[in-house]
Amino acid sequence: MEANEKVSGMRHSAAHVLAQAVLEMFPEAKLAIGPAIENGFYYDFDLPRTLIPEDLPILEKKMKHIVKQNQKFVGREESGKKAMEFLKAIKQPFKVELLEDFLKEGKTITFYENIRGDGTVAYVDMCKGGHSKSTGEIGPFKLTKIAGAYWRGDEKRPQLQRIYGVCFETQAELDEHLAMLAEAEKRDHRKLGKELEIYIMSDEVGPGLPLWLPNGAVMVEEIEKLAKEVEFGGGYSRVRTPHITKGSLYHKSGHLPYYAESMFPPMMLDGEEYYLKPMNCPHHHLIYGSKTRSYRDLPIRLAEYGHCYRFEDSGALFGLMRVRSMCMNDAHIYCMPEQFEEEFLAVIEIYKKYFEIFGIKKYMMRLSLHNEEGLGKKYVDEPKLWIKTEADVRKVMKKSGVNFVEAPGEAAFYGPKIDVEIWSAIGREFTLATNQLDFAVPKRFNLTYVDKDGKEKTPLAIHRAPLSTHERLIGFLIEHFAGAFPTWLAPVQVAILPVSDKFLDFAGEVRDALAAHGVRILFDDTAESLGKKIRNSEMKKIPWMLVIGEKEVAARGVAARSYHTKKQTDMHLEDFVTMVLEEIKERKLPESVA
Repeated sequence: MEANEKVSGMRHSAAHVLAQAVLEMFPEAKLAIGPAIENGFYYDFDLPRTLIPEDLPILEKKMKHIVKQNQKFVGREESGKKAMEFLKAIKQPFKVELLEDFLKEGKTITFYENIRGDGTVAYVDMCKGGHSKSTGEIGPFKLTKIAGAYWRGDEKRPQLQRIYGVCFETQAELDEHLAMLAEAEKRDHRKLGKELEIYIMSDEVGPGLPLWLPNGAVMVEEIEKLAKEVEFGGGYSRVRTPHITKGSLYHKSGHLPYYAESMFPPMMLDGEEYYLKPMNCPHHHLIYGSKTRSYRDLPIRLAEYGHCYRFEDSGALFGLMRVRSMCMNDAHIYCMPEQFEEEFLAVIEIYKKYFEIFGIKKYMMRLSLHNEEGLGKKYVDEPKLWIKTEADVRKVMKKSGVNFVEAPGEAAFYGPKIDVEIWSAIGREFTLATNQLDFAVPKRFNLTYVDKDGKEKTPLAIHRAPLSTHERLIGFLIEHFAGAFPTWLAPVQVAILPVSDKFLDFAGEVRDALAAHGVRILFDDTAESLGKKIRNSEMKKIPWMLVIGEKEVAARGVAARSYHTKKQTDMHLEDFVTMVLEEIKERKLPESVA
């Protein structure tokens, strides 16, 4: 057995042991599914009561007892009839439903039993296999959390209770992973987003519709400023498009009816269907097609931070990472085929630039391709163009020097795409953005340019969104920096902390000197002690704290304390202003992430 198979077998076996422990605790429990997953396992249950965190140590103890018994995993095939009789007899309706589907699909039905040392059966589950030889071979594990999960992912079906666990070959690996989970919990963007007053969700507004608080609005504006600088340097022109659009536009683009499930229901206006905009590309195509274009005009690069709305399943919503309202760093490049390589490479370079700015050291790109069986259904039926464009993108990716893997069957319906995976400072993986080559939709919109030979030709379109959406990017950055943002991005950049009221006049001069350059300031003139003021500023993770007392007034200086390094330095006021402005202008990373 290969190492990966061995570990996967451990994790699958641990799921069975968990189910056995749950049945010991709740004999009336109804079992759903319990697969191995990355780093561990889970199992879904219908239980007589809601689980609480205190239940997990009890279940863990039972599991460890089962592991100690070294119960053997023994598989057997079973006829459909006998399998159905058995599952109905033990009153497991979810397993019965699964069995019915398996029988329709003609699958072989197998059960796995946990056999005690005395030969008795401790537990049995319908399962396709992939286990350790015995429970004693299961590596160190820990139950981590309880969550809700709809049966078969359908919110109209029963909501079950899902118990997650992690499992590794060695205790050292488990300890390392648990430490990472603990750090991840501290960095959870939902928790920090609330504590740092970045965003809120409100039931009165609706799920997946974030409200940006003043601190969050600052971050949004700073990221837009960055994008505008980079895009201006890259020859992009900015456009703006409306939030609602006639449904006929999405029929023209090909998004309807195929994308309808991800769109909000239509609204009737003037006897026509209108939709909240789920993507910006059809609008940009109209802008490109609004006048005659020459080969001399190309490439044309249209950029927008466009608001989009997608009806994500309520069970899939997750803080800022998956929302229903989003502002997307979108752009579309219209170019001649011979310009494609240069333009696509330039987009990849933009990604690299952003990764450097945000201190993203680990990233990978996935080349998503079509498959033949999807032609005419999932994908545009242009087999020759698929082969050519995929080869073109593959060539460019190799030339870029960026690590990438290929994923057949994951392309957009109109062409191959690059999906971007990034890892945070603590190693958590995020899907950030996408970069797509579109050879089909320009034809739908009759987009053309007049070539050197005087003939009309169809341009290629490149869809790109390097900074994803404000929502997803800021969610990632909160966790990446643990809320301690670089000075340029921090909602408040400098806290001014006078020791007492005696020093307010000079503290005001410091404030004015920084404010004159647009530095975002917290001026703490409260009657609190200096220690309390410092603690309050640290809780807000403000990059710089300037303590001003008698010594600082006499020297016309500041005691500058860095949140990131915890070092305090006496500086002349002008020197600090120069230093912090340089830090902001150059978008320097904090030392902990650099």
